[in-house]
Amino acid sequence: MSTRTQALGPGPPHAGGMLWSDPENEPPKELRDTQDMLRRLGVLMALAMFLAMLVIGVR
Repeated sequence: MSTRTQALGPGPPHAGGMLWSDPENEPPKELRDTQDMLRRLGVLMALAMFLAMLVIGVR
């Protein structure tokens, strides 16, 4: 005896995946501030590495 499965058809329509009562999908302010700080630190580190390579290359 063989068993065959079939994919289900499309489900019922919905309004974009979230209900009006769902909480906002946004991180807390502390996390956003930390992300901004890390982003700035990454840019600063990239600039510092570039300047260090430039100084090493000049010598």
